[in-house]
Amino acid sequence: MDISIFLAKFWGWFFLLFFVLFIIYPKRIKQMFAFAKDDKFMIILSILGIIIGLLHILAHNLWVKDWRVIITLFGWFSLSKGISQFAFPGFANKWIQNIDFKWFQFFLFLLFLVGLILLNQAYQWVPY
Repeated sequence: MDISIFLAKFWGWFFLLFFVLFIIYPKRIKQMFAFAKDDKFMIILSILGIIIGLLHILAHNLWVKDWRVIITLFGWFSLSKGISQFAFPGFANKWIQNIDFKWFQFFLFLLFLVGLILLNQAYQWVPY
């Protein structure tokens, strides 16, 4: 299986799954923001983001003019988020605390749409 297809399936199902879970259990969103205030939790998240980002970039660093660049951007975003959270935890905490709940829901919906696009690319549900 092509790595692009594999990662499209992974990220697509990941985004759809979390969208559904957050719709069913909206209190988890507030719990996530509460956990983000804990420095130990932020360190673990930042290390996880760095690991996932590095592995992702090493496996898929394609800068092409099609849907696969979305997957590459997820890897770079994960790496940069992990590094920034680890290097500047105070800034990351301020940024997270300033996020409005409604904006998070909008962002979650955008990720849902991106997940559908990636799954469509992987499974070719709607050919175009």
